Amino acid sequence: MNNEMNVTYIFLDGYVEMSKYRYAYFLLMFSAYVLIICSNLTIVYLIWVNKNLHEPMYVFIAALLVNCVFYSSTTYPKLLIDFLSEKQRITYEACLLQFYFFYFVGPAEFFLLAVMSYDRYVSICKPLLYPTIMTNTTVTIFLVFSWFVPACHASIPLIMLSSTKVKLCSFNIRGIFCNNAVYTLQCVMPRSLAIFGVFAILDIVILPILFILFSYTKILIISYRSSKEVRRKAAETCLPHLLVLFSLTLLSVYDICIVRVESDFSKTARLIMTLQIVLYHPLFNPFIYGFKMKEIYKHLKRLFWQGKAVFSK
Repeated sequence: MNNEMNVTYIFLDGYVEMSKYRYAYFLLMFSAYVLIICSNLTIVYLIWVNKNLHEPMYVFIAALLVNCVFYSSTTYPKLLIDFLSEKQRITYEACLLQFYFFYFVGPAEFFLLAVMSYDRYVSICKPLLYPTIMTNTTVTIFLVFSWFVPACHASIPLIMLSSTKVKLCSFNIRGIFCNNAVYTLQCVMPRSLAIFGVFAILDIVILPILFILFSYTKILIISYRSSKEVRRKAAETCLPHLLVLFSLTLLSVYDICIVRVESDFSKTARLIMTLQIVLYHPLFNPFIYGFKMKEIYKHLKRLFWQGKAVFSK
């Protein structure tokens, strides 16, 4: 612990040979952050300016991609600062704040994918009722719900960890940012916090996944009994969502398990696996939706050719 003006610092001990590779780390992560922002916001822009994309499905996709930008912004700015700093550290209060936003924005993606699966279910299984059910009011309620519930969930462990009764026996995190590794800093984890952690995993991860799987199972059954055109539409719109769900679930399982299961992973292996959380998924989403969604890809290709024509003049 470092006490400077009574400030408690947490040291981030997950980097490998920082003095040797700091500029390589910085260049890699800065490039990734710029690419994440540009790729996600480009598709959001296309959805915003093209009226034929002003449908609930595309609004939810835009919300998901904006969420990706927020998700990356919870970690990248601090990572970039750390790469250029002599000491990789963060105040305990700032660490808890990063923890809060990471577990507010991250689980929100599960809720957004859940409402997207419901939207696809209504569109394919109840097409005549779709305009009546998926109104602008319904879409707004779903979006507010998708962010409000995770925000409330994340605030509970934040309040518990901020309590003066929680004593710290360690001031080193075996990671590069403040995820649930903050639990390893405590002398004894409060029983209430451990119970809530199990409840939170069930409530904001498992239940949305089960709802998504149930929705897509119903879609699969209806599509199998319907025409070839319905099956094509279902595959075209549902496959990208399922790919994103699979990616997000794998990374979430790793994030949950890595600090709870003692392992013999080397520091290098831990660093590489942790980087997948902040590198892979935020870049995966825009490319999946940009190239797998036919209408978005059409506008993306047109934007690309317009830009190429401008630069060629």
